[in-house]
Amino acid sequence: MNLAIDSEMAMNLCKTRGMRKSAGIGAALLAMFAMPSAHASLFTGETLDAVANGMAWFVLIVMPGVGIAIFWIVHVLPEKIAEKRHHPNKDAIHVLCLLSLVFGGLLWPFAWLWAYTRPVVHKMAYGTEKHEDYFVEQSELAVSGELAADHLEQLRAELEYIKRSGKLTPELKRVYERLQQADVSPAAANAGGAG
Repeated sequence: MNLAIDSEMAMNLCKTRGMRKSAGIGAALLAMFAMPSAHASLFTGETLDAVANGMAWFVLIVMPGVGIAIFWIVHVLPEKIAEKRHHPNKDAIHVLCLLSLVFGGLLWPFAWLWAYTRPVVHKMAYGTEKHEDYFVEQSELAVSGELAADHLEQLRAELEYIKRSGKLTPELKRVYERLQQADVSPAAANAGGAG
């Protein structure tokens, strides 16, 4: 008799579970049909078409120009870095940047690395790690009295070393002569001593 009761209880339990499951499915279907339809955009009809056309024209006309501008800016960065650091090979780095534009950016990493390397071989060959423009700029500062005394002496010593090695270019000869005649103003000497 216990077996009959247990089996009857198990049947009632299965029926109850089935009814709960059916009720859950029915509630989900009812909720799905009762929900409003979803829209992919806040615009409808003609407004949606106008916005889509505007976005398409923006992507077709403006974005390529922006992409080209960003590509150009990134590709001239090594050249700007070389100029800022007075790299002696800044002209060659400039040419490599232009070639990189032609070859789709394949040479750009080499230009970037070259702009950041110390020109050790150039120093061994020419006695300096700086481009001639650096010496011209520094001589103009010295003549105007804006260069500190210690910087002026360092510049003179570097040019003297280049002269002794026999590697002064005509431009550097003019700079050397200007620096030999330049005196340090009291304001620049004080600024050099304070720093």
